[in-house]
Amino acid sequence: MKKFLSKGTLIRLGLLIIGIVLVFVLRSISPVEERLYRVARVVDGDTVEIKGGEKIRYIGIDAPEISSDACFAKEATEKNKELVEGRLVRLEMDLSETDKYGRLLRYVYVEEIFVNDFLVREGYANVYTIPPDLKYQEEFKDAEKEARENNRGLWTNCPSN
Repeated sequence: MKKFLSKGTLIRLGLLIIGIVLVFVLRSISPVEERLYRVARVVDGDTVEIKGGEKIRYIGIDAPEISSDACFAKEATEKNKELVEGRLVRLEMDLSETDKYGRLLRYVYVEEIFVNDFLVREGYANVYTIPPDLKYQEEFKDAEKEARENNRGLWTNCPSN
């Protein structure tokens, strides 16, 4: 019987197949969720509810609490509504799935707008990163610095900031 492939060729072929399988497996567990989700309701400046009732808490930021009537809370909530309410959003996960309240933790995009970053950069929220979800921490810090330096949003309107 004739030998078609050498031992070295078989090993390389096996490694290639393993590599291809790994690529598909890693893609299937990627933190980027390529589906689009309809925002049914805006809860406040950093939390929304998508169609089906699941609540999404924006990772890495904190908007003033509407429930406590905090300074600039209404404005932050209204801006979030303007950006995402009724619209299709793309969600991106970091390392944590949910917070202690059971809300999904996600970075949120509407069309080409990175909503988490936009809200900080325009002064509707401040940076609030909790390990291990630190993927965009530096970007958010730069956004907050820009908002402060340009007296945007809560940095002008709220004396405690």
